[in-house]
Amino acid sequence: MTKIPPYFSGFDVKEILTDHPIDKEFTDKFIAMSKDELRSIQEKKFLKCVNRAWNIPFYEKHWKRDGLVPGDINKLEDIVKIPTFDKKDLMNSIANNPPFGDFSGTHMNEDNHNHAVMHTTSGTTGAPQVILFSPKTREIQNLLVARAYLWQGLKGSDIVHSVYGHGMVNAGHYMREAIIHFTNAILCSAGTGLETRSTQQIGIMQRFKTTVLIGFVDYIKRLAQVAHEMGVEPGKDIPIRIISGHFGLEDRNEISNLWGGAECFDWYGVGDTGIICSEGPDHDGMYIWEDAHYLELLDIESNKPVNKGEQGNVVNTVLFKDDLYPMIRFNTHDISAFCEEQNNIKLPFRRLKKIFGRSDNMIKLKGINIFPNGIGKVISERDETNGEFFCKAIRDSSGRDQLIVMIEVNSPKSNNIEESLKSLIKSKIGIEVIVELYKPGQLSDLTEVEKRQKPIRLKDTRYE
Repeated sequence: MTKIPPYFSGFDVKEILTDHPIDKEFTDKFIAMSKDELRSIQEKKFLKCVNRAWNIPFYEKHWKRDGLVPGDINKLEDIVKIPTFDKKDLMNSIANNPPFGDFSGTHMNEDNHNHAVMHTTSGTTGAPQVILFSPKTREIQNLLVARAYLWQGLKGSDIVHSVYGHGMVNAGHYMREAIIHFTNAILCSAGTGLETRSTQQIGIMQRFKTTVLIGFVDYIKRLAQVAHEMGVEPGKDIPIRIISGHFGLEDRNEISNLWGGAECFDWYGVGDTGIICSEGPDHDGMYIWEDAHYLELLDIESNKPVNKGEQGNVVNTVLFKDDLYPMIRFNTHDISAFCEEQNNIKLPFRRLKKIFGRSDNMIKLKGINIFPNGIGKVISERDETNGEFFCKAIRDSSGRDQLIVMIEVNSPKSNNIEESLKSLIKSKIGIEVIVELYKPGQLSDLTEVEKRQKPIRLKDTRYE
């Protein structure tokens, strides 16, 4: 019998689709499931992850420092006893145990190590962080993305255009695998503007009559502007009907209108965990894939559970990562809140509201917490702007902190526009800022909007 290669021997596709169904099987299984039954599934998966983590040096050291010993965690409610960790802990692990860290659950220097798929983060704030997937966890996160797309209306006849980046980062590869492994749609994996020029991307979409556009919203917005500059009419020359991306505080009506009335869907995940939740056809919050994740919202300062309705850091435990690289109480530092109302679809899953920002990308200025995405939302309300902006926190010679908000405007610069934007930002954000106006495209070297999946929106120079 022919030996099955390491990747394909690492999972049973029928088994993972039974545990985490997609398409019609997804709704059939979970609409009929009670919250108690779902909780029982979560607890079983959680305890398996905990048992595995005790055999991995990273967790053993991390947990023992907090006084935990094997046997302390016996049920899902015990999760609050476990200390959280974040990217800084992972980077320290890599620094102390280069190049893979001690969280991988295998020995990469051995020929027969557990099979691993490796990617890294983009390295925006420092050295890129290693991210590892076993074949099973890789394919589960792929099918969960496919679940979202199919639920949002993806069909086999769709032409999907992806602007997620490739290279060492995970996203472009991950979306490619999700669509070609678990759907029948045709994928054009174009990548960022650095990989495929924006004008060329519009040409591809026009040629193949793209119907679904996926990626980060900043660049999706930029592509619509490029299309108009080229005399191409989105919605007519490019028949986009679905946009599935990461909206956060972005105005989805604006994005929809730019693309000829396309239906917009939000979803959320991070590199280490894969997709966590997704908006469904009811457009009523993002449904947490609770067969695959257990989510907590913790206070930014105290790290304690937030009160009902309050915002907090998203802390995630991946219930299917029980082999190579467990993720137990990972603090993403993304800020959200739970939807409190019952959903109309009758799924037992909880829902997240939009992502409001990042607690580790928040700056405190004059006693007020400021998120760059919040400023972006305010700016997008004005027709004079194209939505592109860059924030720079400075400390002047007198020691006073200031925020410069650099904004691209479509109309000629004028004191009226500048003062109007300053007034608008102050009324919505609560502080007075310095506004600088720029022509369209002038901030692209700072934001890198055509090069990166997530544009740079903030530079804090106060401590340089």
